[in-house]
Amino acid sequence: MFDFSVVTTWFDNLLRQTLGLSGWLATSIECVLVAVGILLSYAVFAIILIYMERKVCAWIQCRLGPNRVGKWGLLQVFADVFKMLQKEIFFVDKADKLLYLLAPFFVLVASVCTYSFLPWNKGMQILDFNVGIFLLTAISSIGVVGIFLAGWGSNNKYGVVSAMRGAVQMISYEISLCLCLITAVALTGTMQVSGIVESQSNAWLIFKGHIPAIIAFLVFIVAGNAEANRGPFDLPEAESELTAGYHTEYSGMGFGFFYLAEYLNMFVISGVAATVFLGGWMPLHISGLDGFNQVMDYIPGAVWFLGKVFAVVYLLLWIRWTFPRLRIDQILKLEWKYLMPLCLLNLILMTVIVALGLHW
Repeated sequence: MFDFSVVTTWFDNLLRQTLGLSGWLATSIECVLVAVGILLSYAVFAIILIYMERKVCAWIQCRLGPNRVGKWGLLQVFADVFKMLQKEIFFVDKADKLLYLLAPFFVLVASVCTYSFLPWNKGMQILDFNVGIFLLTAISSIGVVGIFLAGWGSNNKYGVVSAMRGAVQMISYEISLCLCLITAVALTGTMQVSGIVESQSNAWLIFKGHIPAIIAFLVFIVAGNAEANRGPFDLPEAESELTAGYHTEYSGMGFGFFYLAEYLNMFVISGVAATVFLGGWMPLHISGLDGFNQVMDYIPGAVWFLGKVFAVVYLLLWIRWTFPRLRIDQILKLEWKYLMPLCLLNLILMTVIVALGLHW
């Protein structure tokens, strides 16, 4: 398995030793390049996910989806982005302009920061702290603030109702998300994201953790769907009730930021699920099949990671376009009466398995 830290170390030595740049200047150049890489990949994956959802939705509903703009409709997303950039950005009367303008940036910053924690390959991770899982969950909660400010700051009755729904729903389901991640931490013994991936070198966590790991993975998928405001948990954006929810009064790229963050949040949820439960960039190894394992090692880690992520994304899209939208009371009942107690019991069961050494 190729270690990408070889490339980063070579580039750092190139700046500091070969070119003779000072430490702060070399670090600044590296930070700028990393930021540009994050934003470019962020935009590329948003375009891919928007196109993918439209095609998967069409396939499930026996339609064709985008097929006019470009070959197979590949340019449809670019046409939508161009149209959005041309839209006039207006301000709502009697709105709190500061909160109205800040809300999209809160949502986008939370999405970008959590996106930066994803490990793409061995040695290819931007943020890798020893409490990475804790920081990831903490930073992702900033998005709740953005959604609440959007509804409250726009001074729109539909936006306020949507913001209240979104805040209640996201805060509630964060509990189950955190408990699922704690279950994985209990098994791996570390909160460092790279450490969690490396602990799955002999077997992915969903296999080595037995039933508790499978339960944690399934609950994480459900809670992650709710956390990203995706169907059937898209009550904050219920078109039949609230027009467009908390971003009703947003136009142009103000709306575009919310739209962008929604899809990347889905990618982040899928990336965390793939990292924690499906081995991240680790290849599939089967004990006793050395030849098979050696062939799997030839596949780059980034390919493994993206393959797992898009498999989970497809699962989330399948769920969205299969189940009808739930009512707000049903969403909260599902979390507080079923998922959270299940996660607590599952965490206790995982702790017993680890204490008795029953895992692989």
